[in-house]
Amino acid sequence: MEVQEAEWSLSDNQMAYRIRVIPKRKRRIMRSGNAMKTPYGLEIIENCLTCPVKQDGLFCDLSPRALEGLDAISTSATYPKGAILFVEGQEARGVFVICNGKVKLSASSADGKSLILRIADAGEVVGLPGTISGKPYELTAEALEPVQASFIHRDAFLTFLQRHGEVAVRVAEVLSDIYYATYQEVRYLGLSGSAVEKLARFLLDLTTDNGKVSAGGDGVPRISLTLTHEEIAQMIGSSRETVTRLFGHLRRKHLVEVHGSTLIITNKAGLEQIFQPSPSIDR
Repeated sequence: MEVQEAEWSLSDNQMAYRIRVIPKRKRRIMRSGNAMKTPYGLEIIENCLTCPVKQDGLFCDLSPRALEGLDAISTSATYPKGAILFVEGQEARGVFVICNGKVKLSASSADGKSLILRIADAGEVVGLPGTISGKPYELTAEALEPVQASFIHRDAFLTFLQRHGEVAVRVAEVLSDIYYATYQEVRYLGLSGSAVEKLARFLLDLTTDNGKVSAGGDGVPRISLTLTHEEIAQMIGSSRETVTRLFGHLRRKHLVEVHGSTLIITNKAGLEQIFQPSPSIDR
């Protein structure tokens, strides 16, 4: 596969990232066992019609006609870990469809504090609310790991929705899901009584994600946890030091075990009881 390198920069700041754009004319279907090197070690997805990782995403399982139209207006590129797809307050240029990798969506305060609202996985679309409304992006999207994403310019995307009613309905559903998730996040942060309760609830929420959870021979949930303590702190509105201390507390109570990037919930019922936190645990 021939890969063309191109400089790309955010219009509202001076940060620039070297990304690799995959020209449509040079695309070839990747086959299993192919030893060809790919950018950042990603298994490149060539187009929507031949996508091997079907997810329950916005653009998954569409009609062939809709997928052909989508592929015609999208530009695929790969990004290194830490690359910024767009920043909070930037004019919404369009949406990014995540083909591979994970993207964290966060909001920042004037004093530099950051809050991660959610982690977007393969099959999800980021930048959707601003692109539909014409308002600036409400969050910053940063690659949590090497990412392949397809960019669709706002004008082309809106025209695509007008021509494909099935997609427009799905967009409305996704926007409703975003609203509901944001509402839940406000409740999650505002009504939890302590940092340990927020962490326990965060860990229990992970057990509902079948893509991250597996069970050992003992039936105990094992979760692939790739977030750092700093990133977890940004998701629960706490500090890295507090998260590190609370993980130690949960381990000593034999509620969880951590082995590298694998988190084992050894006592789920015990975690659930933390929703009535002890006064001895600092906020």
